Amino acid sequence: MSLSPSRVFAELNAARPPDQAAPMMGTAVVVGGSVAGLLAARVLSDHADSVVIIDRDDPQVAGARPGVPQGTQLHALLPGGLLQLERLFPGFREEALAHGAIEAPPEARRNYLDGRAKVVVPDDADSLAGSRPLLEGLIRQQVLRLPNVKTVTTRATGLVFEGSAVTGVRCEVGGVVGVERGDLVVDAMGRSSRLSDWLEQAGWDRPVTRRMTVHLNYATALFRRPAVTPPSTVVLALHTPKMGLDVAGAAFFAIEDGRWMAMMAGYGNDRPGRTAEDFVRRLREQFPPEFGEVANQEMLGDVQTYHHADSRRRDFHTLKRFPAGLVSVGDAVASFNPVYGQGMTSAALHAACLSMYLRSGPDLRAPAHHFLALQQVVVDAAWSISTSADLALPHVDGPYPRGYRISSWASRQIIAATVTDVATARRFNDVVSMREHPRALARPGVLLGALRANRRAR
Repeated sequence: MSLSPSRVFAELNAARPPDQAAPMMGTAVVVGGSVAGLLAARVLSDHADSVVIIDRDDPQVAGARPGVPQGTQLHALLPGGLLQLERLFPGFREEALAHGAIEAPPEARRNYLDGRAKVVVPDDADSLAGSRPLLEGLIRQQVLRLPNVKTVTTRATGLVFEGSAVTGVRCEVGGVVGVERGDLVVDAMGRSSRLSDWLEQAGWDRPVTRRMTVHLNYATALFRRPAVTPPSTVVLALHTPKMGLDVAGAAFFAIEDGRWMAMMAGYGNDRPGRTAEDFVRRLREQFPPEFGEVANQEMLGDVQTYHHADSRRRDFHTLKRFPAGLVSVGDAVASFNPVYGQGMTSAALHAACLSMYLRSGPDLRAPAHHFLALQQVVVDAAWSISTSADLALPHVDGPYPRGYRISSWASRQIIAATVTDVATARRFNDVVSMREHPRALARPGVLLGALRANRRAR
């Protein structure tokens, strides 16, 4: 099914709450209770009499959950993601601020590229800064307040098939096997999703899985934040490969409870910041002065590290045979190099695709091809943003898409222009924050404007 990516993005990002919908199914089952699963459950609550979330983690446990190994690392809620959360949970921004999240308007965000400060886009969208446990916890609270949503703490072990449809999920608790029946089952099991195996075991084709090896190494630390917060609450500094440094970038956000959360990243064998001493030294010596000011504060706890081996996507949309009553969302479909901060926002847009699909009045007895086509637009967009940047890394050797040399040259021109040109930076920010499709950057006028800006800068 061919869709206009630009039109899909325009519809998904329309700043209006979903229309009231009548239930079209009895029970929906969501496997996985992380952000993608919670947002899918919120959408399903408008269309099902009851929604069951199956998760191995106890929903009452506060803080970073065992099922989210990267939960202690720095996370970004891009403006596109915040827009979706406001649509699903009116007043989410105010509630997040009341719980300690920090508002980050354009003037409070600083971006550096190879040590040069980028221009501020004064009319850019606001964003929120907070830890992953805070933001995910608030989403969970909102979802579990819904009267027709419940959670079951158990382990999913397989699917129940009847004919050409999925009709439930097999579960196991303490050796006791049971089944949660559903008219629609949503796989939100994350990167380690077993859905492909379950499909193959039942005689269905497994989707092609594409991978791009990146070997990203994260290190994150918390610092005490002064009583008077400095003007910049979100600061990001990236190094391109031409800098020849073993650290690819760093960022720090003001988060709840009077803390800074600072992150440093390297690739391959480069693991900067694994010790407190190395972390602090690099912030002071290899980044703009704001980073040194954070490093001069008291470090709270130890440095937390995380390794991300590859970006991967499972192309469910290419399957000619796919069972009815089944969809997959979030990292279970595609997970990207987390340094670009797309994870939570992609999950929110997958939920928006699910909402658009269900509001079209589909026949749930047929495969959800329309949903898969909508979701493909979002996955393709995030994948192109992530992998086009990753392919510029010295240790990444493809696969290169057709026309890569020309597209990478154009990308370098546009990225360089974001340092000095507000118009180029505005369009670039709209794309990387997933409010516009990447095709917006392929328009001739954008490249011409970037080339003129770079000539002026020289």
